[in-house]
Amino acid sequence: MQYTKALVDLIKEARRRAPAEDKPSIKLANPDVLSELLALYEKSKDAVFKAVIKEIFTQAGDGWIDRINGPSTPSSSNSTEVPPGYVVKVYRGQTRLEPKAGSGGDRQKSKRVYRGQVVVV
Repeated sequence: MQYTKALVDLIKEARRRAPAEDKPSIKLANPDVLSELLALYEKSKDAVFKAVIKEIFTQAGDGWIDRINGPSTPSSSNSTEVPPGYVVKVYRGQTRLEPKAGSGGDRQKSKRVYRGQVVVV
């Protein structure tokens, strides 16, 4: 694959728009830069970032655009199903499963978390 000026500019733009933890892997010296961008495309929710990656794959040729448009199978390690009746909550970087709050008639005192401690309001 030949790196054209337009392709280099698009890869630089993708690196600029990528999350901070993923920026080190997006380099022109990295021989697997397109594979890294494919993984980022699948997990990203940013429409502009996805459009930049799609344009990179369009210009890259060699069937790269087919990898985006083709059927993608989510890996079993990344996809975790939430059991019914539970909700995923993230607090200070830790993910927890908690039962859903009941919308029934019995009103409970609301609980809040303050500095890691549950406070009844």
